[in-house]
Amino acid sequence: MSRVTAGCIGKRIYLGLIYSLIYLPLLVLIAYSFNNATYSLLWHGVTLKWYQELWQDQDLWQGLVHSLQLGVVASTLATVLGTLAASALFRYRFVGKRAFNGLIFLLIVIPDILLGVSLLILFSLFKMPLGFNSLLIGHVTLCLPFVVVTVSTRFSQFDKNTIEAAKDLGASEWQTFSKVVLPMIATAVIGAWLLCFTLSFDDVVMSYFISGPNFS
Repeated sequence: MSRVTAGCIGKRIYLGLIYSLIYLPLLVLIAYSFNNATYSLLWHGVTLKWYQELWQDQDLWQGLVHSLQLGVVASTLATVLGTLAASALFRYRFVGKRAFNGLIFLLIVIPDILLGVSLLILFSLFKMPLGFNSLLIGHVTLCLPFVVVTVSTRFSQFDKNTIEAAKDLGASEWQTFSKVVLPMIATAVIGAWLLCFTLSFDDVVMSYFISGPNFS
């Protein structure tokens, strides 16, 4: 056996182990969803009653619809605001630019529970009722720094001469952004939106503090 063949086999074994660690727990979970037992890890037979209860659980479906609505709206707002912020950081110089960058990265490392408690105190001070609007503000705050970082990474590979060329040809600020800048960063913007939706849909800790009794 040649070294090349042995190396290929070794890489495949390594990738197989990695994928096993990632997907084996999910496969076990799927298999035990058919187990005819509520809590036991022992196998008590095959059943579909858990899926029947799932389809009949109205509260769970309502929570799913709320999560999808919140995820789409929050991701869209965070992507728009984050893209504009990343564009401003790339194109302009202004007072406090370094501090703004630092605050963006600070929001990324702050734990969800701390962010949730802080927002709850803020909403209480302004006597803002908890519900969809409070969750929307919280999720936009959570997702916004990830959009700025993702889009800024694409801007770091951007040629500023392209913007100057568009201005020389008579393009306005909006035309330059919409017809020159945006198409060149479109993949990063789409990736940022998908990342935001995943973060919003997955968030439980922060949402627990600011969801309120009427929006689960």
